[in-house]
Amino acid sequence: MLTYQNDKKFKKEMVSEMVWHRKQDNLIKGTYAKNGKFCAVGCGVESLNRRKGLEIKHDDHAAYAKALGIPEWLARLEDTLFENLPSEESKEFPVKFLRAIPVGVDLEPVKWRFCAFILKENIERVLALKDISEDLKKQVVDAIRGCLALHEQAVKSGNWDESAAESAAWSARSAAWSARSAAYSRYAKELLRLLRSAK
Repeated sequence: MLTYQNDKKFKKEMVSEMVWHRKQDNLIKGTYAKNGKFCAVGCGVESLNRRKGLEIKHDDHAAYAKALGIPEWLARLEDTLFENLPSEESKEFPVKFLRAIPVGVDLEPVKWRFCAFILKENIERVLALKDISEDLKKQVVDAIRGCLALHEQAVKSGNWDESAAESAAWSARSAAWSARSAAYSRYAKELLRLLRSAK
């Protein structure tokens, strides 16, 4: 699948459409379409329907992604980021998003790079935690590093290793279980303390 169907004119049209939506103050959060206003994906779908004579539902991420030549996960990520950005930034994001997508490329490898970015941030967050044991912290960080290595290898090789992904998933689940158990243990102790001190 190639972005913008490998058509520079198509990209220019879609960016122009999104600029128009932004200028018309057509971008809204919380719904795909309401009273002629739309979310980021909804505006994109509205433009595709108008420009290409399509009949895509405003909440159909898969059809929107296919029409743009992008992976569905990316359409869903655009939607999530738009909905959660501060208001002023969210109004600019759909235009910047469409402009940032190059013409005629496969964007699937971007997922591995983006996930690696998030995993690195998560390692930093876990290492900064004060209220968990060093053993648990090490187990969680090791699991995250395993997932990070998997994504970095995919970036280098251009291929996703399903077997390594399953192994990393098991390690991550084990670390999550340990972290959850430790959290419940803390919660139970605190509840008991509060109950004993109730008057």
